[in-house]
Amino acid sequence: MYNQSCGIPYHNSAFLSIKLGIIMVLIRLAKSWQISENEVTSESVYFNRRRFLQGLIGTGIAGSSLLLTACGKSSSSEALEKSLQLPKIAGFSKNLQFLTVNRPVVAETVAGKYNNFYEFGGGKNIWLKAQKLPTNPWTVEVGGLVKNPQTYDIDTIKKTFPLEERIYRFRCVEAWSMVLPWLGFPMSALIAAVEPKPEAKFVRFTSFYDPEITQGPGLHLGALPWPYAEGLRIEEMANELAFFAVGIFGHDLPKQHGAPLRMVIPWKYGFKGAKSIVKIEFTAKQPATYWNTIDAHEYDFEANVNPSKPHPRWSQATEKFIGSRSDLSWEIIETLPYNGYGEYVASLYS
Repeated sequence: MYNQSCGIPYHNSAFLSIKLGIIMVLIRLAKSWQISENEVTSESVYFNRRRFLQGLIGTGIAGSSLLLTACGKSSSSEALEKSLQLPKIAGFSKNLQFLTVNRPVVAETVAGKYNNFYEFGGGKNIWLKAQKLPTNPWTVEVGGLVKNPQTYDIDTIKKTFPLEERIYRFRCVEAWSMVLPWLGFPMSALIAAVEPKPEAKFVRFTSFYDPEITQGPGLHLGALPWPYAEGLRIEEMANELAFFAVGIFGHDLPKQHGAPLRMVIPWKYGFKGAKSIVKIEFTAKQPATYWNTIDAHEYDFEANVNPSKPHPRWSQATEKFIGSRSDLSWEIIETLPYNGYGEYVASLYS
């Protein structure tokens, strides 16, 4: 993704109507270590990546973190907190092999509002629109070239597969990164349950899509390759790092994170982590995927984190690491091959 598996956007008329004098006062209030959210991923990078979306999407209020600082908690921040107040997950273990990362875990409120969910639009504050996602009931169909096809509801998934917590680095193709504490189970457990046939070489993951729900008024993206789909080689899915998340920060996944089930593939760029999965299909041929279909030159099927391979329009050698502060502060750090997980996955690509 998060797979699975990736700062509030721009051009909101309400914000632009604020008097210049008020804006200047707010800017002066900012400390030297503070930044506005839209600086985390530069506007030029953001819109270049989605040039086919230009002119279609206009959401969010630039600099709203400063406004909230000056004016106190807003209804928006209260709504964000409510979206994160979800049932705790009990009975999970902690995978000691994947609990130590030499970087701090991101603040939960930052992770909750700084993410991508293209079914609901192209802005970083898509969390609010994502609350329209219907998650109850929820079923996941697992089929294709398998001996034991299954259809699971989300409660059965949580009961069938032993849940554990893993802390993983997350690296977006837009050159920003976080550390996140996921709750879920290894993809290898699902492989064992459905028993792929020998001819199964790839796996396709399909996300929820309903144009009446996911695309709001004025968002005309029907020509794009919906539903959102991602894919892995079966050897990649079987790797011990490959993970399905049903929770984060000790509780159920919020809708903006891809509830109730998403991919987490920490050695790949975040767009590989498909959210809100409804179908998993084992296939003999490499499946078409969303970004690879849109622009294969910029978003290859493999999409491993590679600092020596620049994106056609920006470098991948460094990243803006978003840490534990609640103000979206960041630092520039060097990007690691395979996002630092080479010891686990490099052999897949030798």
